[in-house]
Amino acid sequence: MGECQSLPIAQIYVPVKRRGTLKSDLVREIAESILESGQQTPILVRRDGDRFVLLDGLHRLEACKALGEENILGVLTSTDIGHPKVLTAYEIEMDSLRQKTARLKQLRLAKETVERPSFTTSEPVEKTSRERPRVRGTARPRIGTLVEWLAERKKDGSPI
Repeated sequence: MGECQSLPIAQIYVPVKRRGTLKSDLVREIAESILESGQQTPILVRRDGDRFVLLDGLHRLEACKALGEENILGVLTSTDIGHPKVLTAYEIEMDSLRQKTARLKQLRLAKETVERPSFTTSEPVEKTSRERPRVRGTARPRIGTLVEWLAERKKDGSPI
């Protein structure tokens, strides 16, 4: 990790994905906090040619902009392979949402499995060699055609 330094706000680029996560209420709160006690936490940036790309601290950056600041405290990170990847707040939030979605999907599938209608009868059920449930004492001849099925339903008095 690099040292905390003063960075020119005009040279900091905010990626489009990050701009969509901006919450104006939070910016207002952070701006009030900065007015009272100054900037406590530096933003995180990486160098990209002659500009900096924001990695973390969008709301702090926007709060400083709203206060009319020209510079902001930031930490310049290296993009060397030897350094572990620093997860940004956005990436942490997206990972959390992915995990939550996966848990909700598992819960939904479990609920659907429980709610799935099952074979219920008041008579005892035994399994045959084909592993199909069969009610004892009510064996019926296998019906092969629609006409046979309709005739069986009519004979039982069942509605068609």
